[in-house]
Amino acid sequence: MQNKWVKDISATFFAGLFMFISATMICLAVVHFSEGFQPDVDFVSAVIKSINDLFIALATYELAMGIYKEYRFSEEDNLFDAIRRTVTRFVSVVIIALVLEGLIMIIKYSQLDLAGNLFYPVAVVVAASLLLMALGLFLRWSRVGSA
Repeated sequence: MQNKWVKDISATFFAGLFMFISATMICLAVVHFSEGFQPDVDFVSAVIKSINDLFIALATYELAMGIYKEYRFSEEDNLFDAIRRTVTRFVSVVIIALVLEGLIMIIKYSQLDLAGNLFYPVAVVVAASLLLMALGLFLRWSRVGSA
């Protein structure tokens, strides 16, 4: 009885903390976007910063929702399916953020004639690809009732 109470309070606290961080990142994205309208700031860079902030906010939100669903779990739901959905959503957001960051870095390095540094963004895109393949394997191997 007491264990469930502590578990519920902890889940609510950490989910609330990550929700607060997500809301803070959304506010930061608005600030970065509005800074792009200043004459001495590159607008495209400001938009890219705000998109990166929004992806971090989305990943943090997904983490908060996963914690809340997993640890404040009601008995009638299927825990295995809930965790599988949460992991899939969270890893998908991370993959999208990594690919976007890698592509932005490729464009930036190409524009600045830093072709020698292109292996960094390519490594990020390759890592995102490996993460996507690992997610596919996880989904394949974690299917319930598959032969």
